[in-house]
Amino acid sequence: MPVERPSAEFPSGFVWGAATASYQIEGGVAEDGRSPSCWDVFVGQPGTICHGDTGEVACDSYHRLDEDLELVARVGLGSYRFSVSWSRVLPDGVGGLNQKGMDYYRRLVDGLVALGAQPSLTLFHWDLPQVLQERGGWANRDCASWFADYAGALAGELGDRVTRWTTLNEPAVVAERGYRRGDHAPGVQDPEKAVAATHHLLLGHGLAVERLRQVLGTCSVGITLDPPYAVALDPEDEALANKISAALTDLYLLPLIGGAYPELDRPGLVPREPLVHAGDMATIQAPIDFLGVNYYDPVYIRRRREPLSWGEQPVDAFPEAVSAKPGDYPRTALGWVIDPGSFYGLLMTLSRRAPGLPLYVTENGCAFHDYAGPSGDVRDPERIEYLWQHLAAVKRAIDDGADVRGYFVWSLLDNFEWTDGYSQRFGLVYVDYPTQRRTMKASAQFYAEVIAANALPSGAPRRAVRTTTVGAAGPGPPAHSQAQ
Repeated sequence: MPVERPSAEFPSGFVWGAATASYQIEGGVAEDGRSPSCWDVFVGQPGTICHGDTGEVACDSYHRLDEDLELVARVGLGSYRFSVSWSRVLPDGVGGLNQKGMDYYRRLVDGLVALGAQPSLTLFHWDLPQVLQERGGWANRDCASWFADYAGALAGELGDRVTRWTTLNEPAVVAERGYRRGDHAPGVQDPEKAVAATHHLLLGHGLAVERLRQVLGTCSVGITLDPPYAVALDPEDEALANKISAALTDLYLLPLIGGAYPELDRPGLVPREPLVHAGDMATIQAPIDFLGVNYYDPVYIRRRREPLSWGEQPVDAFPEAVSAKPGDYPRTALGWVIDPGSFYGLLMTLSRRAPGLPLYVTENGCAFHDYAGPSGDVRDPERIEYLWQHLAAVKRAIDDGADVRGYFVWSLLDNFEWTDGYSQRFGLVYVDYPTQRRTMKASAQFYAEVIAANALPSGAPRRAVRTTTVGAAGPGPPAHSQAQ
């Protein structure tokens, strides 16, 4: 359904932020004692990454921290979500801290505090130290304990200044794409290891929550999930879409809030004994203070027919269904469907499924083919419209009772976008990779105005806002049946 565009203010204290991840922006992969991560190894395998790109340099943020902090200030971010490179601070994966690596994060956190921007730290955003991957990675139960030790070490160093701790970013992606499909690091294609990774990631989360509270006492800690919002392409398939959406959401959400895995007859998907030991579910259910939500587009479901039509893809663990993109929605440069109505639906669903648990939108954004004009400006009216529509969906959800406390754009910077390399630009800030010159896009100025007003401006989005350089060297989409 079309999303209304409210002009009313967001709640007082609403957190406005932007997000990044260590491997996607830092570079400096072999400096100051950092050891390789599983992504450093994966990108070196032929055919894994678009154009053969790597994160070796990325946005060079390891050397350009002051420039990036200046961007945080210029946009007026109330919070900055970043992840720590486990390999940079614990090159052996375990043991003593690498102080040179820690110095980078101390400078980052201290710089954010000086700006009045809340540091929002993600412990794990997919880049496991390769030395631990060679010991089995998340398919090895010991990884959960290694992760807890890592969390405790960071808490001891940064806990007095970090506002918000996120244990894991999208554990489903790690298990499904990293261990089942193998198109993400570590590139494993093994259903048994995928289901083991699912359990050990969640167990690691629970152990890390316990360790953070042991070290810090009072702290704000949560986890970020990417729950699918299923949309039935045909009305008769709504029940199927509901089933798939609920099952894949419950696989990660239900253990966190209910202390149990869903009762699904899907071999190789749901962890069972002997993976699950006595006491594991109580550990996974350790109380959290918020749930992070990442949303980009829904999953569109149709009952499988033979032969498959062009563009239809099987749905993992649900052979009776296929996913396909509808033809009547606008798309991003990645082909992701722009559907803010489904974003609203997801927020409302989660607020009902996890009552009393505050929500933060920890990632939401879009890739378009941005370029610098003759004058150096980067005008991205599509992203401004996208942000407008999706922020309107957040505001509508808040008005309808969802306890959404904050919103983080993905991303502050154009960056290394995993298997898409540098072919896709999600940033509020344009990065010219050969020179590392940073230019605020028109959308950055738009977002800065939203933050300053704590509200969406009335009227149409502005599409001709001038941009600033830092550093050198309408209506919603047509309605479909929306499940959940």
